[in-house]
Amino acid sequence: MSDRPVPDLAAPRRRRRIRTLAAVGLTGAVAAIVAVTFTTSATAAVTSNQTGTHDGYFYSFWTDAPGTVSMELGPGGNYSTQWSNTGNFVAGKGWNPGGPRTVNYTASFNPSGNAYLTLYGWTTNPLVEYYIVESWGNWRPPGAQSLGTVNSDGGTYDIYRTTRVNQPSIIGTATFDQYWSVRTSKRTSGTITAANHFNAWAARGMNLGTHNYMIMATEGYQSSGNSNVTILTSSPGGNDGGGNNGGNNGCTVNVSRGQEWSDRFNVNFSVSGTSNWVVTINLGPGQSLQNSWNANISGTSGTITATPNGNGNNFGITVWRNGNNNTPTATCSTSGGNNGGNNGGNNGGGSCTVSVTRGQEWSDRFNVNFSVSGTSNWVVTINLGPGQSIQNSWNTTLSGSSGTIQARPNGNGNNFGITVWRNGNNNTPTASCAVG
Repeated sequence: MSDRPVPDLAAPRRRRRIRTLAAVGLTGAVAAIVAVTFTTSATAAVTSNQTGTHDGYFYSFWTDAPGTVSMELGPGGNYSTQWSNTGNFVAGKGWNPGGPRTVNYTASFNPSGNAYLTLYGWTTNPLVEYYIVESWGNWRPPGAQSLGTVNSDGGTYDIYRTTRVNQPSIIGTATFDQYWSVRTSKRTSGTITAANHFNAWAARGMNLGTHNYMIMATEGYQSSGNSNVTILTSSPGGNDGGGNNGGNNGCTVNVSRGQEWSDRFNVNFSVSGTSNWVVTINLGPGQSLQNSWNANISGTSGTITATPNGNGNNFGITVWRNGNNNTPTATCSTSGGNNGGNNGGNNGGGSCTVSVTRGQEWSDRFNVNFSVSGTSNWVVTINLGPGQSIQNSWNTTLSGSSGTIQARPNGNGNNFGITVWRNGNNNTPTASCAVG
């Protein structure tokens, strides 16, 4: 690949701003493209730059080569595209605003040349453009040095950070970072747990801001091809306009915003379906716990865990904003109770035990190996020490990057592991197991 021209990966960035840039009165070719936003359902093929809503989903379409690409809006979360010798385009359906959603999708993706099938979005404050790339054409983006990997949803993704200087964005010409998770092997269907990538980025200092739109996108660059993409289901994240509920095995948690102050706010949780629950709460980047009531809380930042303390199924927390006003998200699982220490068990509805052993060590980090017995449907809660954070993981789907994190099966059996940045703390994390 070193003897071929590297595509300008910022091309997608240049175009999606066009509708915004036109609105602020830029001159030249960019300003000549009229930006249109539709708030009613579209019915015809989309061939001009626009955003809107269709059959319950936000959609976005942009191209710098009109006449070479079209987007058909199908029912629900479905859309299709066709493009021929196009310059650059991006099209897709999703949500506005986006957030830490879990997206289940399926697609037919047939590029000839350079193209991406990707979960794509923007945040502001900070201004960030992000990609979770599932498949690509004849070139794997973004052509930068990997910052490590994240294991999520049965696969491994390389993490990258690139920067655009004085380029068009959703707020006009600006300098901004791009965050990338690029799957090491292509796929065209499956689940994308966006929070896993957001947490992995945050662990590397790559923090997101307030979410703008998120779409399951097809992008083409100097290529031809076609796609047919369907969003099957999506579990919403906080502040995304789609509700804020999480459930597992008959356990559901409802999340609502409470009293607010200049530096903090309350969040209320209501659990239904069981009185024997474990609620996993995903605090946003920068946020931390100030107070809690009616529950036992483990952790103070990142992913924290709540369990009953005898005061019923309604509890709450107070969150320090620290510049992040997003409402935390939460999911619920049933549990027979956890025991701390390096071996944790679960009694009630089946048994589950996890063994924790120290692995390979380096000057700045070390491995920890976990072995689960008693069930293949487990949730392992791992308690990292103060200052420690996740550098890598394998054979599991991991939620969180510091404090209390959770591991779940990803189809690779009951033995998994993590690499922990010491950050001055050499203690071995403890773990407990619940039947999930």
